[in-house]
Amino acid sequence: MTAVALTTRASAAAPVTELVDAFGRRAEDLRISLTDKCSLRCTYCMPAEGLEWLSKDRVLSDDEIVRLSAIFLRLGVKSIRLTGGEPLVRPGVAGLVSRLAALEPRPELSLTTNALALADKAVDLARSGLDRVNVSLDTLDREKFRTLTRRDRLADVLAGLQAAADAGLAPIKVNAVLMRDQNLSEAGELLGWALRAGYRMRFIEHMPLDAQHAWTRADMVTAEDVLAVLEDEFVLRPVGNRGNAPAEEFEIVDGPGRDTWAVGPWRVGIIASVTRPFCRDCDRLRLTADGQLRTCLFSHDETDLRAALRTGADDDELAQLIATAVAGKAAGHGIALPDFKQPDRPMSAIGG
Repeated sequence: MTAVALTTRASAAAPVTELVDAFGRRAEDLRISLTDKCSLRCTYCMPAEGLEWLSKDRVLSDDEIVRLSAIFLRLGVKSIRLTGGEPLVRPGVAGLVSRLAALEPRPELSLTTNALALADKAVDLARSGLDRVNVSLDTLDREKFRTLTRRDRLADVLAGLQAAADAGLAPIKVNAVLMRDQNLSEAGELLGWALRAGYRMRFIEHMPLDAQHAWTRADMVTAEDVLAVLEDEFVLRPVGNRGNAPAEEFEIVDGPGRDTWAVGPWRVGIIASVTRPFCRDCDRLRLTADGQLRTCLFSHDETDLRAALRTGADDDELAQLIATAVAGKAAGHGIALPDFKQPDRPMSAIGG
């Protein structure tokens, strides 16, 4: 892990106005992790006993998050997604959303959640200014859900999804990680369910970000595997240019139960970070719960914004730190390279 230190006063250099890296990519999407804690223990993510969580004093406060967010917006960021761990285990998330929604220019605000607490919080989140949610759900089978997450909470997830829909937090995207010997065969069932409910289904390749460091490329379900299963039941057509979006989208031309599908667009997305990397068009940055800026999900380098905040850096100095980090963003994540090394931090400690 490395950190960029403050070296000059803001007055010594022209103010930073945008975030562009050496490859011409403009950073416009910021993921902010609110906590590294999670209320599930998904087998592909962390051990049953959980992890050593961050102490409260190491986690950014609401005031610090709002201040940094305002600087990122000033530098051209347009969307902010709140992540974790599980962001809804952090107290007062709706209040934080309200403060972020009041910033100028007003960002698009979304939240990625396992939905266990969403039924109780969806209305408050919507009223506070949250625009939409992404919900992680890998199976519709109660016993498989218990096995995959080590918690018997499928009913709570489904209730949370319905509450989000009722609160207008749309479009609702449902993200599933498919595992070869566990839920790959459910891909078609998950897609059909999402079409009937009016959710946007997305399948995500299992990435090398597990706390156990047990990931292997040979065992993972690839985008080709997912498409092969889906095309046994559905007629799919590639949508084409996806811009900066991580998901490759396919129009669903036909499939079982079509007359029961909710109003379209009928699409399914596949996020193939491993086998079909989209690094060339990546516009994302990540701020961990303890205030470390990461320019790539798989990076080994971090820029310590928390330390700068707490030692008196002004906004222009923070902007310069951020811009310097973005300027050094690597061309790609390098998973295909023989010397690729998995980051020390797991996904739950980085933020998705």
